Amino acid sequence: MHTQTTSPMTNTVTATQPNDSLTMPAPNSLPPITILDGGMGRELERRGAPFRQPEWSALSLSLAPDSVRDVHLDYIKAGATVITVNSYAVTPYHLGDRFFSDGEQLIRTAAQLAFEAVQASDKHSRSEAVQIAGCLPPLFGSYRPDLFDAKQAPTIAHPLLSAQIDYVDMWLVETQSSIVEAQTWHQLITEFTADWEESISKTETVAKPIWIAFTLDDSQLDIAADDLDSSAEPNRAVSTPTLRSGESVAEAVQAMMALNVDAVLFNCSQPEVMNTALQTAKELIDKAAHPMQLGVYANAFVSEQVHKQANAQLRVMREDTTPEHYLTWAELWQASGANIIGGCCGIGVEHIERLAQHLTDR
Repeated sequence: MHTQTTSPMTNTVTATQPNDSLTMPAPNSLPPITILDGGMGRELERRGAPFRQPEWSALSLSLAPDSVRDVHLDYIKAGATVITVNSYAVTPYHLGDRFFSDGEQLIRTAAQLAFEAVQASDKHSRSEAVQIAGCLPPLFGSYRPDLFDAKQAPTIAHPLLSAQIDYVDMWLVETQSSIVEAQTWHQLITEFTADWEESISKTETVAKPIWIAFTLDDSQLDIAADDLDSSAEPNRAVSTPTLRSGESVAEAVQAMMALNVDAVLFNCSQPEVMNTALQTAKELIDKAAHPMQLGVYANAFVSEQVHKQANAQLRVMREDTTPEHYLTWAELWQASGANIIGGCCGIGVEHIERLAQHLTDR
């Protein structure tokens, strides 16, 4: 169960579209957009591929690898210019002791499947070449900053890095609930890269861009599974966006600027909490004249399900997060400075296709 380390915020919001009264910048002033893919696990489930807790999307790596490749390829066809390796659930938290015997090979399989999908697409040899993001997940469970163990982190992290490095163009550190989680991953990537260069006698650097994605506390949202209304009044903004650890987004962004990461993103939280976090990050980045990029990929979880124990059951999906509705949110995020936009759990191929059609030519 998620542990709140500070007093919960008192602001509440409802499931709704962004405020239509917001003034959008002129199209030619908007940042160019990199389109990420959407969620893997729920897309596999929707297609009837092997999918269950606690293995989540890792189950298909051994039982139905073609399904994983097909999902990657469909995201590319939909317009994604970055796809993410399906290694999110290849951790002891999901696989138990099997991780230590089979984990590295499953991760390598996941990376190979992403590479094969790019090669099979009609974009891999063109100017809009698709890039592959190596997925570096929460090492001790999603939404569980209380379980983080920096001493044990290298043991789990090493196979995730070594099995993906030959296939990926960047590192995407996903669903980080606290600043120390993200800082630890950054340190592990940096150390691994230095060791890797030495082991293969590389004189030039093989360092890859590092993107850090934080998950936000959305427990203040009051959205019931049977009471979703996308036509409701515009939501009240969350005054101080926080990570699930209770740390402020401002603290997290400042810590990432100090590390000179290439991008900060907000992921695996509901759309309603993303924009205030983006605005906070954009203000700090602009003030520091820092080149760091910003991104968002929200989920479609019903809030009452979000804060149950991560592997207790499959969570209910919101019915109001349609491709058109999600696009409305994405347009707001673009207007607030996001130049990397995609989807997380429950956001599928149709959503990404709508984003690619409407955001990249603005």
